[in-house]
Amino acid sequence: MRLLIIGGVAAGLSAAARARRLDPSLEIVVLEKGADISYSACGLPYYLEGRAAAGQLVTYTADYFRKERNVAIRTGAKVVSIVHPRREVALEGGERVHYDKLVIATGARPDIRQIPGSTLPHVFTLHTLDDARRLKRFLSEKRPRRAVVAGGGYIGLEAADALRRNGLTVTVLEQGPHVLGRDDAWLTGFVRRHLERFRVEVRCGVRAPSVGETEVAGVPCDLAVLAPGLLPGTELAAEAGVQLGPSGAIRVDDRMMTNLGAVFAAGDCAETTHLVTGRPAYIPLGTTANKMGRVAGANAAGGRERFPGVVGTSIVKLFGIGIAQTGLSELQARREGFSPATARIESYSHPRYLGGRATTVELVADRNSGRLLGGLVIGEEGAAGRINVIAAALHARMSAADFEQMDLAYTPPYAPVWDPLLICAQQLRKAL
Repeated sequence: MRLLIIGGVAAGLSAAARARRLDPSLEIVVLEKGADISYSACGLPYYLEGRAAAGQLVTYTADYFRKERNVAIRTGAKVVSIVHPRREVALEGGERVHYDKLVIATGARPDIRQIPGSTLPHVFTLHTLDDARRLKRFLSEKRPRRAVVAGGGYIGLEAADALRRNGLTVTVLEQGPHVLGRDDAWLTGFVRRHLERFRVEVRCGVRAPSVGETEVAGVPCDLAVLAPGLLPGTELAAEAGVQLGPSGAIRVDDRMMTNLGAVFAAGDCAETTHLVTGRPAYIPLGTTANKMGRVAGANAAGGRERFPGVVGTSIVKLFGIGIAQTGLSELQARREGFSPATARIESYSHPRYLGGRATTVELVADRNSGRLLGGLVIGEEGAAGRINVIAAALHARMSAADFEQMDLAYTPPYAPVWDPLLICAQQLRKAL
């Protein structure tokens, strides 16, 4: 039996590895349209900055998968159609490849379709390893001085950080009112003030209708990075009869199955369930893609594994500050029909006499049930660990009262006797 996987990055190769582990006899073929596989897209800004080499971002090579995992990897193999009644895909050039089971892991792409000028030589995206190589080469050869980044999400702000560290003056244009996709005015103000300290200007409510040779939306530049958000790669699936969900991504169940028999989907092309709202959601993150791919591969190989969903946990580092979030902001919670209460405090990561750094924690809960709905952690250290605690509480559907009694570790080099999480929980109880 042949398992065919379309896509050779996070979800696709996680599916291949898991399927191989469960069924050593399965024939597994991965078709990847690009030249690179198994690389860290999240590491691209650090390659651009100069802190990592391109080769360090590659986890495994195609040769490794062939020799060590007995998985056939074909790069430069662009699938142009899926013909499910015949159980085959057509490649660019006319070749047809048969499958018994199929995993669609076609990822996502930057949403730049409506931006005239996106193909100009000084305009880039930062989505693939090849994107990053071309942009880094442009920085070295052309020595640009002024950059505009269109998009205030993670990719855009990390790109702005990397470009500023390369000596450019940078302006970020975000068409919405808030950054980092959180719908949080306080967070947006914090990020704007923090980036301004490093000479990165952030303008919200400014759309980039087109890119000119010397400016974007009236802002002068000789380099532009387009990061307006991601579109799920659903064209192949939709044309083959695979249903899309309300988010616009591929609809899957908790086994990563689509509406077509023997066809699975995983990663940035597929939607999942938001465990706080209980609704379908599209949250394209590497962590989610790897987990979804693992479940898709297991079930394609005959297993019965589940992926219940996510709470939307993420973190970004901007000029030394970690900004982490999970679940819903107050505004998002209100839109979802909750009656939210919010508390925000500033404390220290550990005692000040041992160098503790300022840490901000925000918690959101529902007034009717007391259930935690989301959180935010900002600080130079400890942001990842603390947001993971909040994420665990969201997975457990914990109440604010229960969260306040969490037994967290204390020793002066690492944490205070009253952790910032617990201080914020106390204030949240008062707000409730």
